[in-house]
Amino acid sequence: ELTKYLEYQLKEIKDVYLTYLGPPFNEKDFSPPRPNSTALTLPSAATRLELWHGLENQARLAQNQRAYSILLAAVRELARSTLCPSLKTSLLHFCTGLDGLLGSISALMNSLGYSSPPQAAAARPTMNDFARKVEGFWILRELQSWLWRSAKDFNRLKKRLRASSLTRHRYY
Repeated sequence: ELTKYLEYQLKEIKDVYLTYLGPPFNEKDFSPPRPNSTALTLPSAATRLELWHGLENQARLAQNQRAYSILLAAVRELARSTLCPSLKTSLLHFCTGLDGLLGSISALMNSLGYSSPPQAAAARPTMNDFARKVEGFWILRELQSWLWRSAKDFNRLKKRLRASSLTRHRYY
């Protein structure tokens, strides 16, 4: 449910953020190419669905945790560099929700006996204003994709865990 709430919240924030960035970012059909190497080694949610579904639960949860850790740091950086007070407040509030999602993923991994992946630190190279705007655009786009994927994935995982729990109880 948290991923669905964050998806809804992000849609509103993204619209405000793109307006804040101004042209060409706030134009409906604008889509800059994804940078080859962003400062935050932004994870892409573009893995083909059949490959993603073929991963074990632990691998998918670890990738979700890694992605949200990186994306949380990126959104915090967007908030830090935003001059509009209301947008900054919205981004920081969103960070609180992402932090909660990370905590939920960690708790789920622990309850299933999985270890958490190591956190990766990323250095931030110097970027010009346009490159920072492109990065902000892609951070929000990837975050939107990850939230959509996670909502679907967590529902699948919940169904699998319920099914395996019912199966175990039949044998006892």
